[in-house]
Amino acid sequence: MIEEGRRRRSRKPRRGDLPLATIAELAGVSPPTVSKVLNGRRGVGEQTRQRVEALLRDHGYRRRPAGSFTPCIEVVFHQMLSSIAMPILRGVQEIAGPRDHTVGFTDVRHWLRAGQPWAQAVQLRQPAAVITVFSLVTAEDGTSFAAAGIPLVAVDPADNLFPVPVVGSGNWSGALSATRHLVDLGHRRIGVLTGPVRDLSARARRDGFRAALDYAGVPFDERLERSGVFAFEDGLRLGGELLAGPAPPTAVVCGNDLQALGVYAAAREAGLRIPDDLSVVGFDDVDEAAWLAPPLTTVRQPFGEIGATAARLALALADGQPLAQDRYELGTSLVVRGSTAPPRRR
Repeated sequence: MIEEGRRRRSRKPRRGDLPLATIAELAGVSPPTVSKVLNGRRGVGEQTRQRVEALLRDHGYRRRPAGSFTPCIEVVFHQMLSSIAMPILRGVQEIAGPRDHTVGFTDVRHWLRAGQPWAQAVQLRQPAAVITVFSLVTAEDGTSFAAAGIPLVAVDPADNLFPVPVVGSGNWSGALSATRHLVDLGHRRIGVLTGPVRDLSARARRDGFRAALDYAGVPFDERLERSGVFAFEDGLRLGGELLAGPAPPTAVVCGNDLQALGVYAAAREAGLRIPDDLSVVGFDDVDEAAWLAPPLTTVRQPFGEIGATAARLALALADGQPLAQDRYELGTSLVVRGSTAPPRRR
């Protein structure tokens, strides 16, 4: 008996034999409420807390003592550029800090590369909430976090994750404004590089590009469209294909700034000057965009505001508050720099 008592006292807080969602159902509360009790957080009535604690004990969970740790919002990335990750993290910290929450950072690249589940590893740390900033998060991941009683908010996922709340920016309107800028300069042969076809943000940007051409009465030439991934290498390869064609574009709208960097390199290899021979527009406005020669015209995403919005939603869910909607879209703005100009007559 004494030895058994020692083993019990030495155990760390752990998951029991039932999912937290089932504990919540038995207690008649929400999974976030169970997570609060398990992690010793405030905001739960005493009678409710006692009822949940009894169920947790009965099913093999050990509750953290109140005040024994600082709750954390974990932000999950996958090979994200620091110029995107840092403003998002600063936005999350801006909201989480005054609420006495820390902000953690995880890159799931090695889990995904090894074909291993990343969600369980994050859940074992029992964060107060999780914000994902990579497109590969799935509806199954959302279900898994709900069962664990951990609120999840996704930034620009590839698929619809309902009922997981999603924060994004105006991908359609951003691409529309970028393309209209080129049309207003006089371009009519405008190429487009898109992102992965299954990615919601990539499809929205492509649709915004097509809508701008339709509105201006400019016919779309399918030979001037290429689809790839949001990477420098695809910008170089696909941009080179467009520029090597019999009737190359006078301008190219890129799915993101990394693709635009690749198009710069492709233009250089083709002996073309930007913007004299080719205008280029990106999307994101990463730090490197302003350092190019010439500086890149691009669509700016409000990454800091995206992080802050995601944090507000995550904390509201952790407090058990209902959300008014499941999709939050923030505005973009076109930043005009030196990479766009009227086309030269050929």
